[in-house]
Amino acid sequence: MKKKQIAAMLMAGAMCMGMLAGCGNKDNTGSGDATAFTVGVVGPLTGDAAIYGTNVVNAAQIAVDEINALGGDIQFKLISADDVNDPETSVNAYNKLMDKGLQLLVGTVTSKPALSVSPLANEDRVFTLTPSASGDDVIEGNDNTYQVCFTDSNQGSRSAQYIDEHFDGAKIAIIYKNDDPYSQGIRDTFAAEAKTRGMDVVYEGTFDSSSQTDFNVQLTGAQSAGADLLFLPIYYTPASVILTQANAMGYAPTFFGVDGMDGILTADGFDASLAEGVYLLTPFSADAEDEATQNFVTEYKDRHGETPNQFAADAYDAVYILYEAIKASGVTPDMSNEEICDGLIQAMGDLSVVGLTSAGSEMTWDDNGAVSKDPAAVIIKDGTYITP
Repeated sequence: MKKKQIAAMLMAGAMCMGMLAGCGNKDNTGSGDATAFTVGVVGPLTGDAAIYGTNVVNAAQIAVDEINALGGDIQFKLISADDVNDPETSVNAYNKLMDKGLQLLVGTVTSKPALSVSPLANEDRVFTLTPSASGDDVIEGNDNTYQVCFTDSNQGSRSAQYIDEHFDGAKIAIIYKNDDPYSQGIRDTFAAEAKTRGMDVVYEGTFDSSSQTDFNVQLTGAQSAGADLLFLPIYYTPASVILTQANAMGYAPTFFGVDGMDGILTADGFDASLAEGVYLLTPFSADAEDEATQNFVTEYKDRHGETPNQFAADAYDAVYILYEAIKASGVTPDMSNEEICDGLIQAMGDLSVVGLTSAGSEMTWDDNGAVSKDPAAVIIKDGTYITP
């Protein structure tokens, strides 16, 4: 297997940010006049999930700027479109990017829109690398689609493994969103792994999009069942409500979330102190001491005045993965989308990349497009993520 490690490049690129090389135009048939690959991001830039999409776009731009500043033959132009985390809007956003010459898709950012867009990108033969759409079915049947994040099945089973190994004898409650493939998928594999391990799940509560503002029934059920650990395979917006309402009723279990909880510290109207002690299964920690992470975090803070989350790190890695796959395949921006896609698919089979979200290990991909890398957990302490 060829080893394509980017850690050194991440550090070198961070020294020469801010210079964008000139970008040409292209059409989707290979016009021969393109000087840069057109990379598109489709994700929520407004609405309740905006923190995910904006972090992805911001971090992807940093990576694009770094690569372009290297001055090599591979150059990128970044375009983006808002899908407000809605599948129908996401299709419209994707079509808008296609009209602008989309060649490589970093997206979609969330799972439900990805289920609508991925088949279209497959039909159009647009190579797709989603930073954070973790649904197992996002990649099923789409040979052009790869993931940087863990699949839902991996998140669920790895969360159960971590809890079993670090919280001996925990009485576990699960609250999940039953109309969201992301939440449902993680819950299902968590519950299966917990059963296999003989873990004590004492309560399960559900909610849907119409009932995500009041969790008193679910919290009362968990508390009455004696749950001392609450597993939340959900996004940060409803999670912030759950933490607020649990505090109001004097219920203080250990809260354990997955990557969708990343962003809770900056949720609108949320008292971030209530997240103290929350665990997240995530492959990225902004306080990691390696030089590549610190360079990225510093640059992100300088540009945007806040700490990047895991979605940002996934997107940063995604652009560099595209860069390495392009180098390995030899595709050029004047090729048709089909030629580019086929070349990158072939390259991904042998690609191995060390990035911000691989915990020092190498990311590789199976034939279905799922990533293999080491997971990590963080805990919120003093308003930041730290490794336990």
